[in-house]
Amino acid sequence: MAFQTPVTAEDILRAIHQKQYLLPAIQREFVWSPDQIRRLFDSLMRGYPIGSFLLWKVDAASATAYTFYDFLTDYHERDNPYANKATVPTGSGITAVLDGQQRLTALNIAIYGSHAEKRKHAWWNNPDAFPRKRLYLNLTQDAVENNDLGLRYDLRFLTEKEAAPEADSTDRWYRVGDVLTLENSGPAMYAELLRRKIGMENAEPYQRLYDLFRSVREQKPVNYYLEGTQDADKVLDIFVRVNSGGTTLSYSDLLLSMATNQWQHLDAREEVRKLVQELNSGGSRIFSFSKDVVLKTALMVAGVDLRFQVSNFTQTNMRKVESAWPDTRGALLRATAILNGFGFNERTLTAASVVVPIAYYLARRGLTDNYLTSGADAKDRLVLRQWITRSLMKRGIWGSGLDTLLSRIRDAIDEEDTPGFPGARIEKEMGALGKTLSFEATEIDDLLELKYGGQRTFAALALLYPGLDFAKQFHEDHIFPRARFTAKKLRDAGISPDAIDDYTARIDLLPNLQLLGGVANVEKQAKLPGDWLTSAFASEAEKTTYVSDNDLQDLPLGIEGFVEFFETRKTRMRERLSVILGVGA
Repeated sequence: MAFQTPVTAEDILRAIHQKQYLLPAIQREFVWSPDQIRRLFDSLMRGYPIGSFLLWKVDAASATAYTFYDFLTDYHERDNPYANKATVPTGSGITAVLDGQQRLTALNIAIYGSHAEKRKHAWWNNPDAFPRKRLYLNLTQDAVENNDLGLRYDLRFLTEKEAAPEADSTDRWYRVGDVLTLENSGPAMYAELLRRKIGMENAEPYQRLYDLFRSVREQKPVNYYLEGTQDADKVLDIFVRVNSGGTTLSYSDLLLSMATNQWQHLDAREEVRKLVQELNSGGSRIFSFSKDVVLKTALMVAGVDLRFQVSNFTQTNMRKVESAWPDTRGALLRATAILNGFGFNERTLTAASVVVPIAYYLARRGLTDNYLTSGADAKDRLVLRQWITRSLMKRGIWGSGLDTLLSRIRDAIDEEDTPGFPGARIEKEMGALGKTLSFEATEIDDLLELKYGGQRTFAALALLYPGLDFAKQFHEDHIFPRARFTAKKLRDAGISPDAIDDYTARIDLLPNLQLLGGVANVEKQAKLPGDWLTSAFASEAEKTTYVSDNDLQDLPLGIEGFVEFFETRKTRMRERLSVILGVGA
C-alpha cells in the first residue's frame, strides 16, 4: 500500500466524472445529510484536513469479476437515492474507492450536483415534497456566530428561487459549483462581484470567493493510499476494518454488499433497491420499509440463520437467498398489500418488522395474489389482521430479541399442519419468550389514554371498530372537533370556567376519536357530531347502524354534554376491548 501525491478537489472530481474512479459493490449507499456536506465544505474552505482516502487499483483481469458503481451526483431521496451501476469496458482496469466514498460523494454533490430530500410532514407521493437544492456560498457575510454546525462560512442548500436576488438588490448567493468556470482568481473574481452589485468597500466578499476558489482549485487536501492487491479476501478485510468508524457499516450493508458479489444470476443490490422502492410507493402504498427488513425477510424465506453477523454471510447461505428471491419478493409485495388493505401506512405502522412473518407465512404456504381478495380466505385474513393489530398495540413485541422471535415464529409456521394462519401456535411461542399478546386490565386502561396521532392509536381504533373497508383511506378524526375546544369558544358555549379544563383534557384522547373516510373527514370539518350525523347518512337505518357500530349512543346535540358522553363511551370501549383482548374471560 503506497501513499500517493496529494491532489486538488477539482482534480479528483474531474477524474470521477471521467469514470477513472468507481465504487465497489461492497460500498454502502450514500447516507450523509445536507448538514454533513456543509460542514465538510466549510472545513475544505478553511484549509482543514478532510482525512485520507484509500483507493484500490483493480487490473483489467480482476475488474470483470466484480460489480462497480458510479458516484452519485444529483441525490433525490425518492427518485434517485442510489448510484447507478457502472459499465467497465472490456480490457480496462479501474480505481475503486475503499474508504472516503461519503466524503467524495458529498464534494461531488456540493460542486457538480444537487440534493433533494423530503420536506418535513410532506407526503411521500407529493411531487412538490422534494425541492431540488444546490450548495451556495453567501458572499456578503459569514455564518452567524455559535451556529449549531460550527460553520465559519454561510453555506446553504437552496433552491434556485431561494438563491435568486430581489429586483435591484445584491446577488449574494454564489453557487459553489460555478467556481469551476472562473478563468482566474484575480480579474475574473473582481468582475463577478461587480456583476452581482457587490461593492468593494471592503475586501471580505472578494476574500470569501477567493477562499472558495483556492480550496477547490489550488489547495491539495486529497491525500490517499493506493492498494494494488488483486486478492478479493484481503480487500474485503481492509474494507471492513477501515469502515469501522464514521457512519458505521451495518451488517445489513455488508450482507447486501457480499450478496452482490456472490449471487450468480441476479444483482442483489439492484434487486433490493427496486423492491424497497416498490414496497414503499407502489400502487396506493405509502410505507417506509428499509433494506434491513427486506434482507431479514430474505434470510427467513431462505431458511437460513437470521442474524446479521459476518459468519452468517457464507457463499452457501447467499446462494440459498438468491434461489428463494422470487418467493421473497412476491411474498413481501403481497404482505405490504395486506397491510395497506388493513389501513396501515408509514404513519400508522409502528413496527416495520411485523411484515417479515407475514411475508414468510405467505411464502411458506405458497399463497398467491388471490389470497388478498378471495372470499374463501376472508376468515384467515381476519385472524391475521387481529394478530397483527394486537402485536402492534402490545408494548415490547417488536423491539429487542427480534431474531429469536422471528425464528420461533418461523418454526411455528413450519410445524403447523392445519391450514390457515397459526395465530394460536405463534402466540404460544411468543409467550415462551416473554412476548405474550395477552392483555391485563391495567393495559386496557392504558389504551384508553392513547392520544390523537399516537403510535398505537390507529391500531387500537382498527381493532375496536373492524367493520371498515380499509382499501379506502381512513383518518383519525375527533368526534367533537378540536376547533370547538378553545377556552373562548367553550365559554361562549356556556361552559363554566371551572369545567373548561375537564373538556380540554379529554379532547385528544381515544374515547373522542373515530376512524373516518378521507372524504367524509373533509366534509365533517368542525361540525358538531350531532349535526354531522344528521347530514352524513341517507337513511335513519344507516345512521343507527353507524352509531351502534362506533359506540356513539347518547351523543349530545351540543357541546355541553361532552364530558358525560366521553365517560360513557369510554366505558363501552373498555368493555369492547376487554372482550376482544380476552381480559377477564
